[in-house]
Amino acid sequence: MKDFIIPWDDKDMGTPARTGAPVSLIVDGVAVTVPEGTSVMRAAAAAGISVPKLCATDMLDAFGSCRLCVVEIEGRRGTPASCTTPVAPGMVVRTQSDKLRRLRRGVMELYISDHPLDCLTCAANGDCELQDMAGVVGLRDVRYTAPDNAALANHFELRNTSGAANPQWAPKDESNPYFTYDPSKCIVCSRCVRACEEVQGTFALTIAGRGFDSRVSAGSGVDDFLSSDCVSCGACVQACPTATLQEKTVIERGVPDRSVVTTCAYCGVGCSFKAEMQGDALVRMVPWKNGKANRGHSCVKGRFAWGYATHRERILNPMIRDTIDEPWREVSWGEAMGFAAQKMRGLQEKYGRKSIGVITSSRCTNEETFLVQKLARAVFGNNNTDTCARVCHSPTGYGLGQTFGTSAGTQDFDSVEKTDVVIVIGANPTDAHPVFGSRLKKRLRQGAKLIVVDPRRIDLVKSNHIQAAHHLALRPGTNVAVVTALAHVIVSEGLMDEAFIRERCDWDEFLAYAEFVSNPRHSPEAVEALTSVPAAELRAAARTFASGGNGSIYYGLGVTEHSQGSTTVMAIANLAMLTGNVGREGVGVNPLRGQNNVQGSCDMGSFPHELPGYRHVKGPEVRAIFEQAWGVSIDPEPGLRITNMLDAAVDGSFKGLYCQGEDILQSDPDTRHVAAGLAAMECVIVHDLFLNETANYAHVFLPGSTFLEKDGTFTNAERRINMVRRVMAPRNGYADWEVTQMLANAMGAGWSYTHPSQIMAEIAATTPSFAGVTYDKIEALGSVQWPCNDSAPEGTPLMHVDGFVRGKGRFIVTEYVATEEKTGPRFPLLLTTGRILSQYNVGAQTRRTDNTVWHERDLLEIHPHDAENRGIHDGDFVRLASRSGETTLMAKLTDRVSPGVVYTTFHHPDTQANVITTDHSDWATNCPEYKVTAVQVSLSNGPSDWQEDYAAQAERSRRILPAAE
Repeated sequence: MKDFIIPWDDKDMGTPARTGAPVSLIVDGVAVTVPEGTSVMRAAAAAGISVPKLCATDMLDAFGSCRLCVVEIEGRRGTPASCTTPVAPGMVVRTQSDKLRRLRRGVMELYISDHPLDCLTCAANGDCELQDMAGVVGLRDVRYTAPDNAALANHFELRNTSGAANPQWAPKDESNPYFTYDPSKCIVCSRCVRACEEVQGTFALTIAGRGFDSRVSAGSGVDDFLSSDCVSCGACVQACPTATLQEKTVIERGVPDRSVVTTCAYCGVGCSFKAEMQGDALVRMVPWKNGKANRGHSCVKGRFAWGYATHRERILNPMIRDTIDEPWREVSWGEAMGFAAQKMRGLQEKYGRKSIGVITSSRCTNEETFLVQKLARAVFGNNNTDTCARVCHSPTGYGLGQTFGTSAGTQDFDSVEKTDVVIVIGANPTDAHPVFGSRLKKRLRQGAKLIVVDPRRIDLVKSNHIQAAHHLALRPGTNVAVVTALAHVIVSEGLMDEAFIRERCDWDEFLAYAEFVSNPRHSPEAVEALTSVPAAELRAAARTFASGGNGSIYYGLGVTEHSQGSTTVMAIANLAMLTGNVGREGVGVNPLRGQNNVQGSCDMGSFPHELPGYRHVKGPEVRAIFEQAWGVSIDPEPGLRITNMLDAAVDGSFKGLYCQGEDILQSDPDTRHVAAGLAAMECVIVHDLFLNETANYAHVFLPGSTFLEKDGTFTNAERRINMVRRVMAPRNGYADWEVTQMLANAMGAGWSYTHPSQIMAEIAATTPSFAGVTYDKIEALGSVQWPCNDSAPEGTPLMHVDGFVRGKGRFIVTEYVATEEKTGPRFPLLLTTGRILSQYNVGAQTRRTDNTVWHERDLLEIHPHDAENRGIHDGDFVRLASRSGETTLMAKLTDRVSPGVVYTTFHHPDTQANVITTDHSDWATNCPEYKVTAVQVSLSNGPSDWQEDYAAQAERSRRILPAAE
């Protein structure tokens, strides 16, 4: 496949790059200098000389099995494989000679003799390395003839009696929804096996059989690719040089002929992909090896789950209705904008300027999110703007802002390669951030130690070839007590880095903190009954982290979505400063952001108290910057948070909402309260791809565009600003930034942007951390990490290297305060929630793909002891009830959760898991306490009353009148 779009070098150099002292050699008369440890094959590639290869690729360590890459080296006997031979000073290499040509043709002849010669009808025709290499080595004839069909059939029958099948006759494995495995085309290069081991770290594949019978196997003899340990990351498909492992979309549509590099729209890892096309049709998404966040790897969602973009349920025309009891009617864009603008202005005239607001999207680009908060401030005239980060990572912004001075993580993802000991707390990287999870697992296999702090036994605790040194299976809601107890051990045993603290932190504040944390009431023994973590294990974990070398901390929503979420973030920052683990590679405090642009939506000023760049709206000098740029006056008073908007709606003072790309009815806590708030509003505008759950209460529906249909930028969890490039025309006619601009102009704004680059220019002109960011710079560098300004013109991979942003690091006392949510006789269990690999957030995208094969419904994980006490068996439908509400779902018995704890996901709206969660929230940011809900579980005879009523209301609200003739 030829690539006409990407301006950067994407050549496969054969073996991975190395670092070391320079070594000079001569390859085919060409002098070349490469780092020590580089293979001869890569050195030849650096000199512009391609050596034939089949088993080698620069994504994997050299293997040397195919023998196609043999070379001659002066002074050495034989013909070594260039992929496994390191360079040496003064080495003289010949890659072409009559002897080498004969050897390579002989090797290729053997490969072809055991391979179907159906090239003209093969799905990989034109995209097959075996085909290409046969041409490169000049193979024209095959002397070896395959046995006739009768002989093969007899052989197959004989082998079947012993339980084995001839691979030539083995059927295709089409069990995986996204790719096929054709064993007849396997050349046993082991690239897929090595990719599964080295890149993904799942170890699902192996080579079974011997000689001509050897082929790739996905597990035991009874396993196929769907039932095996395979996680469908696509690494094996990407590595395969033939059509043995092939995407079904390529089989159906043919080989793509052009590609565009863009950024994945799922989690906060921010993987770069080549969207490979035929004309305007997307054929496949291939992870781009030059992507600095993913380094050429992917997960099942980014790699394969993009079919939602063309799903039949996608809404492509604007719709309006006067009340939510009416069916929708399709209208033109002009009529929809006029209707929405009239409604919103009318509400302000009737109820006041602050009666309407916006919710920005963490799935939309920075530029689109910037415009939505600008809509609130410059057009609505208030600060009623919030984002889904409110309900996930707002404590990160507050906690890190207080301790370090900036509201973001400290490292890039490459930093994990230099870490020695890792704490993963309240995060499940292999499911929620799988590409980073794979990079972490690789480092653990190399010897780094791991401490997992989680009430559930996640895969990182123990899986293939990795095992955590410590698993602190704490009681949900006791994060602060556990982290403070870790600090207690470090301080009381003198394991802190005093030199770092004296130089980089406020010493007086440290002394106050040390006095607090040294109190015996914070000892592991004192908190064991509270946290359920054995004191000896907690002490051992503290010593491991404090004395293990470079220590890094990665955390997720299991930290932030608590009533003490902000306190826990500050406690984690204390722990990093205490051990001197800030400001260099391999260390740091790293929040793993859930959605693709959570970091960016916060950066863009989506919170009601902050303008872009995390500057408080009360500051007159900050407001002046935007007032001059926008030509308006900005309200100095912070606006309403999402929870405040809903409360005010129920009270009758908040009447209108523009909600872009967020499904708050499914994702926010206490679903009944959210529904009541939405129902009380007189104009709800939903801007999205599908008629989501929030749209059940909407009066205007504005069709959205997918990430494939727009230009812009996303900012990932490492502050990396990546380009999002338009792959195809918007099916709804407009990118999301254009839709917001049309609404603003319908309300009299007079905006005139013609391209997202103009919006980024406005962001850069008004936001110091983005001052040096331009599309041209991102194109030139591939990506940029903020801060990017005169002090850091190419961005900032590592934060707080020479000093904290706030000056001296600030230690903050982290007193444990128990949540108001209590267990008791009626609700004796604790429910915590999370995500699963195959589904994403509220499932709006992934539920409309074949990912439902792996997770078609939300399940309730319950410990066998708790299940036995309640007469519950695996697969039973159960009633899950809390003080807020109840629902029904299927039970899954597992010891992943401890007795007294149950766990579920929230990906499916028919479960409505958040009807169970309460309205308790973080003390500083109102981030909901999703992770601690007192519940009872019992057998169920059917859906709850809420589920039945909700399903009926949803069906009524989604009626669409037929289009007029």
